Amino acid sequence: MKAIIRLAYRIIIDNSSTFLWDKYVWEDTYKEYLMQNQQFNSKEKPKNTFRELLSENEKAVQLHYLVGIAANGYIEQLKGNFHRVTDVLGNNHFPFVNYKLDIINTDITDISKHKVGITFYSPLLTYLGVVENHYLVSKTTDDVDGLETIMFPVQPRLSICYYEKKT
Repeated sequence: MKAIIRLAYRIIIDNSSTFLWDKYVWEDTYKEYLMQNQQFNSKEKPKNTFRELLSENEKAVQLHYLVGIAANGYIEQLKGNFHRVTDVLGNNHFPFVNYKLDIINTDITDISKHKVGITFYSPLLTYLGVVENHYLVSKTTDDVDGLETIMFPVQPRLSICYYEKKT
């Protein structure tokens, strides 16, 4: 059975992240949060954490997007390939066409509490099934007889986020 799917891969970036790219994203998204939260936070009694702010002002949900803008330049550097997801051949090239940054939590008084997630979304892929705990997919979504395939291990933070049955 063939289906069209989209895969999603999520990373968590916090003060313990070891990749240099992560550290830049972490620092710049924190600086952006400090600037952007002011438009949603009370000047008389400011909320220190994002979760507190969100519980008091539902419009603060916009901060996910506003803070995510600070990561755009870093995402563009990846040129549509996230190099931490390895296929079974050892190639590091998870293709992505979109991403979404979300603030897990942060604190305007303590940068060490800043934590964001970034979810990378693959292009549409042909899903051919799971073989020995690996997603068997093809970048080709057209109806053809033969398909070049890629196999990604089923692993934490890699998920099928869209599924469409093909008849």
